[in-house]
Amino acid sequence: MHPRRPDGFDGLGYRGGARDEQGFGGAFPARSYGTASDLSHWVTTPPDIPGSRNLHWGEKSPPYGAPAPATPPEGPAEEPFPGGGGGVPGQSSEQLNRFAGFGIGLASLFTENVLAHPCIVLRRQCQVNYHARHYHLTPFTVINIMYSFNKTQGPRALWKGMGSTFIVQGVTLGAEGIISEFTPLPRHMDMSIVEISHKWNPKRIGEHLLLKSLTYVVAMPFYSASLIETVQSEIIRDNTGILECVKEGIGRVIGLGVPHSKRLLPLLSLVLPTVLHGLLHYIISSAIQKFVLLILKRKTCNSHLAESTSPVQSMLDAYFPELIANFAASLCSDVLLYPLETVLHRLHIQGTRTIIDNTDLGYEVLPINTQYEGMRDCINTIRQEEGMLGFYKGFGAVIIQYTLHAAVLQITKIIYSTLLQNSV
Repeated sequence: MHPRRPDGFDGLGYRGGARDEQGFGGAFPARSYGTASDLSHWVTTPPDIPGSRNLHWGEKSPPYGAPAPATPPEGPAEEPFPGGGGGVPGQSSEQLNRFAGFGIGLASLFTENVLAHPCIVLRRQCQVNYHARHYHLTPFTVINIMYSFNKTQGPRALWKGMGSTFIVQGVTLGAEGIISEFTPLPRHMDMSIVEISHKWNPKRIGEHLLLKSLTYVVAMPFYSASLIETVQSEIIRDNTGILECVKEGIGRVIGLGVPHSKRLLPLLSLVLPTVLHGLLHYIISSAIQKFVLLILKRKTCNSHLAESTSPVQSMLDAYFPELIANFAASLCSDVLLYPLETVLHRLHIQGTRTIIDNTDLGYEVLPINTQYEGMRDCINTIRQEEGMLGFYKGFGAVIIQYTLHAAVLQITKIIYSTLLQNSV
């Protein structure tokens, strides 16, 4: 239903008729108002002020003095296809756009948190297994040991601890939100190093990184409990509830719960490696994400200027550059920080009386009896006893994890392109 206005009203974007004057400041034609209903049009429908209304997709404020395009007042309007392709009704295009954005984001989250979980489980088991003679640096040996675990213990052996990983993510986000609400520390989830260098001063950068550090400290005991659930052998594992991670994390803080050995490192000794790994992972992933996204956007702009872009490609360019940037950022940060993650996991698991699967054979269990005195001692011991490749135990699982992620992104892109081509 279109609002009724005087025929000569010169509002921005008014679709009721063409303009009579060539500017915004011209006088309106004289008109008499005989009844109160005629005058009410001016009261109930305020004029369109430039900059005061939300334009639809593809609409722009007309330059000064330019005539506004006249459109039919009746009937549903068709919005242009994003990217200037045309040919798709605005309503169906918008629905497809929303559906595609939701589907693409859901596929990415499913891959990162569900489909990749078996790779995370085996990767952590290899990292904490100092007995292992096979380092599983390639995906071929990792697939073989995954098959052995699934055959001897069932599918649950590769999906254990998935609920606790979601709890850790929830605790991290909740702690960050609460701390930022009650402190002046800034919270910017989409922070990037490139943007910070231009918009933020060093004090703001330090405050934001301090917020991240406090968040990692709060989530640290729950991360330890989640790590134990993912590496604990299914053979001796009890049927614990989904909130067992919260219970064990709180017990780790107050010193209650399952008794641990004397080799258990205090939480204060784990603060430095945990915060260091978290901050480096955050900084590296943010910088790479911004860098890759900048390159992809420049490439897209150059291709648009060089030749006309199809509507399908325009829609793809609206979503997939960010997904590719997130993929590259996560991959690079995991690869670069893999040795530090190995050290971190060994320190967290020490003294917890955890029994893990034998990653050499696939059908036995092994205890964790390390005696590291701290982060430096752990690094020196791994280098002396296991060599430099000891820091990369289970690296083949990372290759499988991101290969699956890349395959899901490519399949999603193909499906999305097919849907768009059929709708055009």
